[in-house]
Amino acid sequence: MELSKKKGKFGDMLVANGMISDQQLKLALSEQVSTGKKIGQTLVDLGFVDEDQLAEVQAQQMGLQVAKLTELEPKLDCRELMAEALARRYRAVVIEASDAHIVLGMADPSDIFALDELQNLFDRPVTVQVVRDSDLNEYLDRAYKNEVNLSSIAIELETELGFEEELELDADLDVDDASDAPVFRLIQSIFDDAITARASDIHIEPDESVLRIRMRVDGTLQEKIMKEKRIAPALVMRLKIMSSLDISEKRKPQDGRFPMSTKNKAFDVRISTLPTQFGESVVMRILDQSALKLDLAEIGMPVGIMRRFEILIKRPHGIVLVTGPTGSGKTTTLYSALSQLNKPGIKIITAEDPVEYRLPRVQQVQVNEKIDLTFTSVLRSALRQDPDVVLVGEIRDKATSEIALKAAMTGHLVLSSLHTNDAVSSAVRLIDMGAPAYLVSASVNGVLAQRLVRKNCEHCAVLYTPTDEENAWLISITDGRDFGLESAQFKHGEGCRHCNKTGFFGRIGVYELLEMTKPLQDKLRQGDVSGFAREAYRDHEYETLAMCALRYAIAGTICLQEVFRLATSLDDHTMARADDADSAGTKGSQAAGA
Repeated sequence: MELSKKKGKFGDMLVANGMISDQQLKLALSEQVSTGKKIGQTLVDLGFVDEDQLAEVQAQQMGLQVAKLTELEPKLDCRELMAEALARRYRAVVIEASDAHIVLGMADPSDIFALDELQNLFDRPVTVQVVRDSDLNEYLDRAYKNEVNLSSIAIELETELGFEEELELDADLDVDDASDAPVFRLIQSIFDDAITARASDIHIEPDESVLRIRMRVDGTLQEKIMKEKRIAPALVMRLKIMSSLDISEKRKPQDGRFPMSTKNKAFDVRISTLPTQFGESVVMRILDQSALKLDLAEIGMPVGIMRRFEILIKRPHGIVLVTGPTGSGKTTTLYSALSQLNKPGIKIITAEDPVEYRLPRVQQVQVNEKIDLTFTSVLRSALRQDPDVVLVGEIRDKATSEIALKAAMTGHLVLSSLHTNDAVSSAVRLIDMGAPAYLVSASVNGVLAQRLVRKNCEHCAVLYTPTDEENAWLISITDGRDFGLESAQFKHGEGCRHCNKTGFFGRIGVYELLEMTKPLQDKLRQGDVSGFAREAYRDHEYETLAMCALRYAIAGTICLQEVFRLATSLDDHTMARADDADSAGTKGSQAAGA
């Protein structure tokens, strides 16, 4: 392969093309002496040119073409031609390969030494194309992802275990000596993959003939199947050792926690084991302190709701509830509220199960029902510690609800979570638990209900026109309010490599906030829960979760399918809400009468 090398100096070409000035070139040359980097990368670092310009000039100088790696999918046969270490060392990747020819992408095709080494590696002619350096990093991450690595380590571990059906307890699994052991490297690779995929949970599930490793990304599980099913006991045992669990106990569920680090990131892992028909199933929640957003604006809360919520949590007393199912972001919202209240002049005590993230200056108590350290007992003791703010991780029973409500009436601000579908039903739930209606009415300041919905992938989102049936649903969701549906430009993701062909990337919270006004308090005090629900829905400041989601859809942030999925799960139609209110009213009146 002949390359044209006599095209003038690279910096001079940039000056001649008017991309940089003589002064900028001199500054870059001076900087290059101290850093030792290539002149092109130095110019990019200084902000004098961007990477697209750099690639175009490099291609022009050497008579080459520019390849856009962002538009290409890595191919298995290309990946197998060059090891990852070699690709990263020479800043090159095989883009296309046939029996007669190879197309090589290089970030620096002027590196003659690297080019000679790579030409010697292949037994066929090579054509070089110029690629952006940052695109190359991302392409290499995709091309050499952990799937092959996981499989090879699993095979190595299975070979090491031999033909034993069960792993002996005295197996060589000492933590101090295990950093190079296949089982430890397998765990490391699993976490590497999870962090790269932005997973929140890792599921390790032994089946009859395979081992399933599933990762929850943006609320949805993504599955990898490993044929080496016999490695499961070794994998589970290693995780138990890391989390200080009883490795001899395989018949009972166990919970634990351990620190982990990977990809230059340290985090905690909460682990839960469960005995199943084919072995112990393990679920691990990744608790990344650095990724925790402790600002209400950063978690995506709409400005109007955020300002009203901030007023509620800054009241000197009363209870503020955050409701929603597991995995809806309640913990993040509560921690964000605590971070705003966490000042030297305010004492905060929490009762949590478990303590997921550690907050400075906050006295956090881990609930442990095995030793009778329940939410109720912790809350009773916490009130003797002279707190200003108390966080109860979850209100689960009558005793906890009554103590929390009484604490709210006696000069404390209480924050807590509750498992209900929406804000309106939360007050009803407290009454159903056995809390007196007058106490709920006097103590509750407000209820914030929330869900997490999937965002459209920015790289593949396109305009979407709703069908007639969907338009009818939209009108039902708006409940007669003006949302500007006529001018809305809805979008949905078609699926691309950035979103793993799903059309979604990341999640955002949707919220509804119910403030306890005097009319609402009066309805509760009278035990008229049906009237309470009707009064809440009549308030034009109150918008349902589906309405909040619809505003995101109108802005193009989420797709209509996410709105409909949420609305369907909530039965969020006018008729359904009326039926629910009447039903709740009957139950609430019976509870109040009792």
